[in-house]
Amino acid sequence: MSAPLASSGLIEVVPGLMIWTLIAFGITFFVLKKVAFKPIQKTIDDRRDRIREAVEEADNARNEARDLLEQNRAILAEARSESGKILADARKVADAQIQRAKDEAETERQRRLEDTRKQIDAETARAIDQIRGEVADLTLEATQRVVGKVLDSSDQRRLIDEAIEGLDFSVLERGKG
Repeated sequence: MSAPLASSGLIEVVPGLMIWTLIAFGITFFVLKKVAFKPIQKTIDDRRDRIREAVEEADNARNEARDLLEQNRAILAEARSESGKILADARKVADAQIQRAKDEAETERQRRLEDTRKQIDAETARAIDQIRGEVADLTLEATQRVVGKVLDSSDQRRLIDEAIEGLDFSVLERGKG
């Protein structure tokens, strides 16, 4: 069977061993305190400072990245706004040029139409004058055949004026207006 726990040598209280253990512990603690604890504590403090600095640098980098992202967004929004303004201005310019071209084309059309009307009026007047001349010649010739004699210029003029007055040229002249 197994021995009772009280009979174990580890649990037994021996006052001399206990004193020497405490003295050895005190000497070891004193030596460690003088020699090892300060460098170990300095290493721990240095590491803590490096970790704190790294965390601060990471926070600063994160804040800087956030600021840069906001700046980029602002620049992008400004660029979009500016591009929209440029497009709107370009559309206005294009519309103005189209309208100007339309106006110029209309002006040119009106000018040509007016030139054509003037040409038609001039041709109509020339045709009426030509017709009057031909009517006068035909009247003289008809008069000479009917009367059987050649008339002098005053008689010719009088007969021509009477013949022309008898003709209705208003129909031709109405076409001018």
